[in-house]
Formats: sequence, C-alpha cells, structure tokens
Amino acid sequence: MSATARPVPVLRVETKPVDELKLLLPLIDPARPLIWMRKGQGIAGVGEALRLEFSGPDRMLDACAAWKDVAEKAVVTDPLKIPGTGLVAFGSFAFADHSAASSVLIVPRLLLGKRDGRYWVTTFTVEGSEAGDDSGSGAGAAGRTVLPTPRPLGSEYRLSLLPGAMSADAFRRSVDDAVHRIAAQELDKVVLARDLVGHLPAGSDLRRPLTDLALGYPDCWTYAVDGFLGSSPETLVRVSHGTVSARVLAGTTSRGTDAEADHDKAVALATSAKDLDEHGFAVTSVLTALAPHSRSLTTSEIPFTLKLPNLWHLASDVEGTLSDGSTSLDLIAALHPTAAVAGTPRDSALALIAELEPFDRGRYAGPVGWVGADGDGEWAVALRSAQVDAAGDITAYAGCGIVADSDAEREYLETKMKFRPIVEAFG
Repeated sequence: MSATARPVPVLRVETKPVDELKLLLPLIDPARPLIWMRKGQGIAGVGEALRLEFSGPDRMLDACAAWKDVAEKAVVTDPLKIPGTGLVAFGSFAFADHSAASSVLIVPRLLLGKRDGRYWVTTFTVEGSEAGDDSGSGAGAAGRTVLPTPRPLGSEYRLSLLPGAMSADAFRRSVDDAVHRIAAQELDKVVLARDLVGHLPAGSDLRRPLTDLALGYPDCWTYAVDGFLGSSPETLVRVSHGTVSARVLAGTTSRGTDAEADHDKAVALATSAKDLDEHGFAVTSVLTALAPHSRSLTTSEIPFTLKLPNLWHLASDVEGTLSDGSTSLDLIAALHPTAAVAGTPRDSALALIAELEPFDRGRYAGPVGWVGADGDGEWAVALRSAQVDAAGDITAYAGCGIVADSDAEREYLETKMKFRPIVEAFG
C-alpha cells in the first residue's frame, strides 16, 4: 500500500550550476547519508524534503504512480537538463512482496551532483512549509547557493560481523536441499543467501564504510539510502531519453593469487558449464522482462568476464530502445526479481527462498538507485550491502545461485567472497 494517500505536495525545485565539487562524501550527513556514485561521479543528498513509503506486491508500481503525481505538480527550474539535475528522488525497494522493510523514495532538501566535468546544486522546498535548516546550506545573499561545509570523518571504529539467523552449516544444508529440489525438476535455479550481523558504536560516521567502498570498488555503484548502504556491480536498469540498458551478473569465482593464476581463474569461469548455465538463466529473465517494452533489445551471445578487486563475474550487457514510454520505475517493477537474485522459474524460486531462508531479506537484492522527473533514472541490484537501523544494528546478506551441480562448500565460500566488501568496510 502506498503512503501517498495524502494530498501530493508541491515541490519547488531549483538547479544551479557551480564551478566545482571536489568530493561528495564529506558534504553529506554522517548519520543519514544519501549517495549514488561511481568512479567519483554521481549525486548526493542532504536532509529530506519529501519521503514516500510503499509496501506490498505493488510497491514499485505504486511508487511509479505517486512519483508521476509529484512530478506533475512540481515547479522546476533546471537550466542544465542532464541526468541527475532537476527533480530527483533516491530510492530503495524491499526484495520480497511481503517484507516488513519499507520501500522508499526520498527527495532531499539539497542535492549535489557531478557528471562529466559538470557540477550542480539543487534545492528542494515544499510549498507552504518552512524550509528546514537540516541541509546545512541553501540560498545565500542575492540568491547565491551556499554549499554545505565539508565535515571530517568521525572517529574510526572496527567491528566484526558474525553469523545471524543462518549459520554456515545451516546454509550448506539449504544448498544441499535446493540441489535435491532441482534434481527432482521442481525448478532450474534458486539464489540462496545467508546473513551476518553486528552493532555500530553510538555516533558512528557511516561515511567511513562508504568511503572505503567507493575507493575500493570504484567501478561499482556505491549507494546509501535510508540507512541501507553498499557497493553493487550490477546495473538492474538505466533509462535515458528513450534508451534502456542493463548489466546482468551471474557466475562467480575468486581472483587468483598472481597474474597467471588470475588469468586461469577467469578462463575457468568463462568455460564453466555450471556458471554458464546460471548466467544464461539470468540473461533470459532480463530479456523476457524487457521484451514487452522494447522491440530492439540486443545482447552478446557469449558473456564476458568482469574483474572486480576480489572476484570475477560472468557479465552480459543488454541494450535497447523503449517502445512504450516506460519509466525506470515501470521497468524495475517488470524486472524485479531477476533470475540473478531469485532463480527460475521465478515463482518456484521465490517459494523455495521463503522456505529455506530463516529471515526477511529486507532491501537486500532489491532495486536501489534514483529517478528523475521524467522517469529516467539509474537502478542497481542492491548487492554487497548492509542495513543499519536507528539503534546501530547492522544486517548484511550475501547469496549465490544454486543449480543442478552446485556444491555446498563451494557456494558457502562464494558467499564469503561476496561478504568481503562490507566486512572490510566496517572491520
């Protein structure tokens, strides 16, 4: 159910170009960061001008309808008109239809952006309300935009993330169970996850793990929305001026200990029947979901190997031209959950996940990203992530695709690799 039954507020939005923004992370709130960046570029938000919450099976479609209402009423001044300027909301959606975690769209009070050598600041106010001062900035004398003052990172902290609701042995048993179900032809693939938990010291600066993620994984989308943060290599969907693209990741192996071993690892992954099957299911699910929205989808016949600091992935890029005017919110509703994070057939895989995983995934493996006034936007699959609640409790998840010849120990070790970015960022 959407939380937008109240009258839609009128937002006044003004984007102004600025000469330069060196770093985004020092400018955002240490306790409530809003960020979407890759290779040092992206958008960052401070404060909340508008917050919309959604839940249930139609949460993404409800968000799409609510956002259209907000955009239609907004008064926008945007001389730049490039991705990330004008009216923008950060978003994060729960994985499961009946998750207890809320799905959110958040319009900040202040947005800072940088893309391809262009820099901007956008201010957001709700018509008829007092402009709050939680942004630490705003319009100065004669309409001059005052940037937030960069704040040094807070005190260092080190903590350990420990097994949560699912122990290592329980995860291995769940993999064996899934393999038996696949052998019985109940389904072809299922993605199973396990969890780690920890607790932050009071007053911890969340920009610290975000900085580690952004520096350590520059080719990934580093994000933070409503206490949910991470660094994902997988683009769920990008929509820009009528074009649509996605990057599908499925099939994983660790990096080698030297150049020769690393090359051998990549070759072994690229020729692994198990990983190629897993990858094929994921690509097919994306193509099937996007086909009703585009008549010109293209993808390579053979996946390529994508190198990250701690592992190799099999990857395929999908591109096309939209034929029905869909927005990025329409498309995340159509795509989620892909076979890369759920399995195939989808309904059978989701039922088995609900049976075998002893926890609510929350926003893990759901869509995370941003949407603009015209519905264009960038969304990633929320991987390599952790949710930090108001009390400082941390929950992180990592999963892997289980197919007919999966081995429980190998899958457990794969989750350890996938936990590494978050474990190291906090520890």
